Amino acid sequence: MAQYDFIIVGAGSAGCVLANRLTENPEHSVLLIETGGSDKSIFIQMPTALSIPMNTEKYAWQYHTAEEPYLDNRVMHCPRGKVLGGSSSINGMVYVRGHARDFDEWQQSGAQGWDYAHCLPYFKKADDWAFGADEYRGVGGPLGVNNGNQMKNPLYKAFIKAGQQAGYDFTEDYNGKQQEGFGAMHMTVKNGRRWSTANAYLRPAMQRNNLTVITKAQVHKVLLQQTEQGPKAVGVEYRQNGTTTQVNAGKEVILSAGSVGSPHILQLSGIGDAEVLKNAGIKLQHELPGVGKNLQDHLEFYFQFKCKQAVTLNGKLDWFNKFLIGARWFFFKTGLGATNHFESCGFIRSKAGVEWPDLQYHFLPAAMRYDGRAAFSGHGFQVHIGHNKPKSRGHVHVKSANPDDHPEILFNYLQHPDDIEGFRDCVKRTREIIGQAAFDDYRDGEIQPGEQVQSDEQIDAFVRASVESAYHPSCSCKMGEDDMAVVDSHTRVHGVQGLRVVDSSVFPTIPNGNLNAPTIMTAERAADLIRCDHESGYQMLPASQAEVGMNPDWQQQQRSGTPQRSV
Repeated sequence: MAQYDFIIVGAGSAGCVLANRLTENPEHSVLLIETGGSDKSIFIQMPTALSIPMNTEKYAWQYHTAEEPYLDNRVMHCPRGKVLGGSSSINGMVYVRGHARDFDEWQQSGAQGWDYAHCLPYFKKADDWAFGADEYRGVGGPLGVNNGNQMKNPLYKAFIKAGQQAGYDFTEDYNGKQQEGFGAMHMTVKNGRRWSTANAYLRPAMQRNNLTVITKAQVHKVLLQQTEQGPKAVGVEYRQNGTTTQVNAGKEVILSAGSVGSPHILQLSGIGDAEVLKNAGIKLQHELPGVGKNLQDHLEFYFQFKCKQAVTLNGKLDWFNKFLIGARWFFFKTGLGATNHFESCGFIRSKAGVEWPDLQYHFLPAAMRYDGRAAFSGHGFQVHIGHNKPKSRGHVHVKSANPDDHPEILFNYLQHPDDIEGFRDCVKRTREIIGQAAFDDYRDGEIQPGEQVQSDEQIDAFVRASVESAYHPSCSCKMGEDDMAVVDSHTRVHGVQGLRVVDSSVFPTIPNGNLNAPTIMTAERAADLIRCDHESGYQMLPASQAEVGMNPDWQQQQRSGTPQRSV
């Protein structure tokens, strides 16, 4: 039976980072196992084609939720990457670290050492920021981050100006000192290509002799050995080309299969809630009730408007224009093919008294859906808006001992009344912003929700019928020390030797933003924790002394309890 020091399950946003960092030491032998295959498709590498891999069975697990009881029993799409690079090869390439207080919240919930001061150095370590290093940004790291086409479309700047006219801040860098405000949005694109973790981390690591990568291999379970100290992970079992193989791990098994895959594999291995495993017909090996619990996600909807001027991308959706865009990108890696089109954004608080921003905007100079279909015939623009600090919680539950059976996924979206109120605020704040003078030359009527949607009851009904996942499932193997925690602050599975989970499932709470950046940071920091455990003299990066900016006007409003601003 083959043996490696470390076995990493999943070549996604976290797994590729771990494979790179652990193989920096030539004494470590590392096996990386991925269910999917190559990421070299033009539809993955060309940023503007982002809707294609997300909706393609070859590149993504096409998971669906159970009927969501608080969304009119709708079944929601939940795609997850199944290709080298994982979800970083199918996502929208939006780079958002989250607010500093998100990570302080992690530490307060029991994830010691995961506050902002300890996480910031690892964001910087990963960073290759196109506009130079400072106290918050890094250069020379693996992950290329820039601002796409530099907001050449006038609607991007109109959106930022409208936010300021509505009384919100302008932020030079929402990933730097101050997240709150309106400004340019950042993306993981480099030299016109999607800069996934496969491009950024895995390909350089694959030049090393101590890394083995196996693709099109589905891991069935972690192999456990019972010892006097309790269960110990000694390897994994996987199937490739119809053949089942077992492989040993001399040091550790690391699950990086994502917030659906990692809890599912733990449960298939007999690690989890006893009742869930019993119902699935799986023998309990180690009881850990939090596995698959605490599941969180971001919801969003498209606020769409007609546009008076023919400046939107709706005029570029015909096949001839798509051919021209694709040809320019193929030969030069420039133009509209080299951006995800989300080039301006905003982060605001839903109301007075909210401690840090909880609403996020992605602005798009088109009225269309993620699948690339136009919302109507004509020119339009839209903002993707969501309430980013949900209190609703769901689960991932194994349904049978057959690894091919998808688990039950239930988010319980909008279960908590504060989440419903948050989406009412989304509608009210957005109308306020788009109604500013900056959009007078462009705004020409509301497509969605529609001006007839005004009362709280009407808004709630619209949201239940129209809201969609922002594709940020997380927190299903949370880090901490309480009874429902799955991993400790070193990402080690409680009660199981030689087993870790490193991906977005270990987040205690979901950050205010897209999840690729904090997942990469988590893997960077976890890699150092692992190396500290196995390499004499290896040291963690020191905590940062940088301070996050908090708008002083907001601080005064919170103290006085005065409204955010007139609506």
